[in-house]
Amino acid sequence: MESAFGRHILAEYFECGCTYLDSEAAIRDLMLEAASRTGATIVGSIFHHFSPQGVTGVVVIAESHLAIHTWPEFKYASVDLFTCGTKVDPWIGFEYLKEELQSKKWVSNEIIRGTLKGESSSYLEAVSA
Repeated sequence: MESAFGRHILAEYFECGCTYLDSEAAIRDLMLEAASRTGATIVGSIFHHFSPQGVTGVVVIAESHLAIHTWPEFKYASVDLFTCGTKVDPWIGFEYLKEELQSKKWVSNEIIRGTLKGESSSYLEAVSA
């Protein structure tokens, strides 16, 4: 295989300073904007607020998906940004979410999807702001 099918970023955002990790509407808007900024074609979305707290959701894009799960009590969010093709850049979404969630620490790992030879690249980062 000469090229991969897509890029899949697994991201964790710690010590989030934003006040809306428990707001389904705010998290939906945030994820839709992240998808838009990557250059993706948004197909649909579904979000759910847990009781007593936390939000989970998925934005389906023609190029794959963006997903989030929040733990407001720990100021933490876990995010998947999976994009196929070469026209969409998941790292733009990663950076946008990092800034908007006001994450003081984060970890990310990029998996190259669709390779049989184990040709994957990783990008790990744990940074304090």
